[in-house]
Amino acid sequence: MLRQGRLSSASVAWTDMERCGPRRLDPFPGALAGAAHSPILAVMFTKETYVGRRDVLAARLDSGLLVFPGNNESPMNYTDNCYAFRQDSTFLYYFGLDQPEVAAIIDVDTGTATIFGDELTIDHIVWMGDLPTVAARAERAGVMDTRPLAAVADVVAEARAAGRDVHYLPPYRADTSLWLADLMGMAPAEVAQGASLDFVRAVVGQRNIKSDEEIAEIERAVETSVAMHVAAIRMARPGMTEAHIAAEVGRIAEAAGGRTSFPIIATIHGETLHNHVHVNTLSEGDLFLLDAGAETALGYAGDLSSTFPVAERFSERQRTIYELQLAAQVAAVDALAPGVPFRDVHFIGARVIFDGLKDLGIMKGDTNAALAAGAHAMVFPCGTGHMMGLDVHDMENLGEVWVGYDGEPKSTQFGLKSLRLARPLQPGFVVTVEPGIYFIPQLMDLWRAEGHCADFIDFDELDKWRDFGGVRNEEDFVVTSDGARRLGPHKPQTVEEIESLRSNIG
Repeated sequence: MLRQGRLSSASVAWTDMERCGPRRLDPFPGALAGAAHSPILAVMFTKETYVGRRDVLAARLDSGLLVFPGNNESPMNYTDNCYAFRQDSTFLYYFGLDQPEVAAIIDVDTGTATIFGDELTIDHIVWMGDLPTVAARAERAGVMDTRPLAAVADVVAEARAAGRDVHYLPPYRADTSLWLADLMGMAPAEVAQGASLDFVRAVVGQRNIKSDEEIAEIERAVETSVAMHVAAIRMARPGMTEAHIAAEVGRIAEAAGGRTSFPIIATIHGETLHNHVHVNTLSEGDLFLLDAGAETALGYAGDLSSTFPVAERFSERQRTIYELQLAAQVAAVDALAPGVPFRDVHFIGARVIFDGLKDLGIMKGDTNAALAAGAHAMVFPCGTGHMMGLDVHDMENLGEVWVGYDGEPKSTQFGLKSLRLARPLQPGFVVTVEPGIYFIPQLMDLWRAEGHCADFIDFDELDKWRDFGGVRNEEDFVVTSDGARRLGPHKPQTVEEIESLRSNIG
């Protein structure tokens, strides 16, 4: 892989970007590298969309500057070899520029916006091809004022000297924390604490409600995501590795013009909730769990899960647990409606699971008391769903207590503490619904040893399932004025639908 070794007089940030090579200096998804005479413009919404979003945001704050650091390139194992670039989602939401080494400021008092970035040198052009100027890119987001990247410091210093507030969001990357520390004249350890809660709540309140054009974009992501899952269900064979399936799923996402929205979970060990290891070989009789979604060129996510047998048909044992999980999902989906706390949706799914396991002799006792004690978390130690949008866990960097709880404290109870969304639903919320059943041997042994929830669990019966694995199905929904609507095409997930796709594997 050819790289230049030049150190230029440009800023260190631009030099770092050069070293990372041609993949992401081109800020335009789908652009041809080296298209020096005919730059391809980025995939973006109209400028009116970005102007309108900024106007709404500015109206939610009283005064001051709102600082938006864009993301930088991030080397993997040496400077020239970088991870695939991903722009900060809040920067994308308000400015739309999918490129490294830019920043922006909204002046709430004047109602103006400025984008800061440096123009390409001839060395950039030689290695990456010609691109529009910073001004031309900014104009597509409705921003007429552009300045060099270093000018951010001057603008912020002037505002602070005048006693004006300078707001920024909690950083989630080390380089952003260091940049903000330098900008604000504080120690790096103080940066997170200095983030503006007013800014956080304003962004969350706006981004939580998806517009029609955002929902259409999410549906495109979900459509590709469904294709990823159908391909996996059809292709899995004994003797394959998990990596074979993960590779095909990722290929479909990239071929659609985007990427995966999070690292692919493709595993025969579904009892591990986020299993990113793909080294195991599939065998007849395994259950395979796939949790994967596509991200569009505009950055919007899909997030689906499927569980299916490596054989042509579910075994009776597999079918029993699979249909119980599916019944929990259907019940949770049916409960989605404006004003309904998602915490209640979570417990509706948990109740179905607990009662179904009571019928199997695994659980026992009063269901209400068991749910209050958290006994269901033995097999359902996570949440039923989360917000989704430009992030697969939307705005998680801004804090679940604000995104999913509207400032209310989260539970500390095992299982319930992992529920990312609890607040009452509103029209325009996009949520996932994914209750699951997981038989985790280490958790079984711990609770048995501690006698935890022994009034509600028959540990001898539970132990008979310790090698079963895990099951979940997941779909994405938008809350409407009178209920909820599934996004994207139907994902096959009934037993009959799955077995139909698996019927020709011999």
